[in-house]
Amino acid sequence: MIEKMQRDQAASDRRRTILIVVCSIVVGLAIIAYPAIKLIQDSKTKNQALTDFGVASSAASCDPITNDAAVGTLDHRPDGEHILYSVSPPSSGPHYAVWAPFDKKFYSMSDRPPVENLVHNLEHGYTILWYKDTLPKDQIDQIEKIAKSKLPDVTNGRFIAAPYKQSEGKGWLDGKNLAFAHWSAPGADQKSFGHRQFCGSVSGDALKQFMEKYPAADAQEPNGG
Repeated sequence: MIEKMQRDQAASDRRRTILIVVCSIVVGLAIIAYPAIKLIQDSKTKNQALTDFGVASSAASCDPITNDAAVGTLDHRPDGEHILYSVSPPSSGPHYAVWAPFDKKFYSMSDRPPVENLVHNLEHGYTILWYKDTLPKDQIDQIEKIAKSKLPDVTNGRFIAAPYKQSEGKGWLDGKNLAFAHWSAPGADQKSFGHRQFCGSVSGDALKQFMEKYPAADAQEPNGG
């Protein structure tokens, strides 16, 4: 009887060991496979036009573009200083001396730099797609794909999609879940404007139209960075 119990225990130990090994292998393969799958997906997205993502502009519930009197050119503030912007999300204004990295197109709340860094990017010709941090994941995924897709040539690659907490500025109107922003160079009258357009739904089509209206070259410092 004792020998049988020992044999049963040994068999049980072997099964448990095999199960642990198999599970470890599966987990290991998943860890290895995920970056590879993500890389393949990103490579595919890179060759797609941003208009492939989201709804048509006519279905995106976009408001007319607003033109905000721009301020803050070359007005660099110390890191950590909280800047209260006159519009939400900001389309111009004082900012930190360092801009967000030029090669990163998409941010989540876990890695987004301060708003004050991103406003500096606006000064250098960027269009920023600000999105509510409370958007459902499937819509945020669409925005990430837009950020990694083939952008119009007029952007010169200067685009960022970043989340925006409603507590960071004046709350947006109900139903408006994302906003495009661009900071234009002074016109013939030496007046400069920040431009914003709010939309209810994700639309690569609406974004493309906005960026073509306000290209990267139309900037306070188009050659900066």
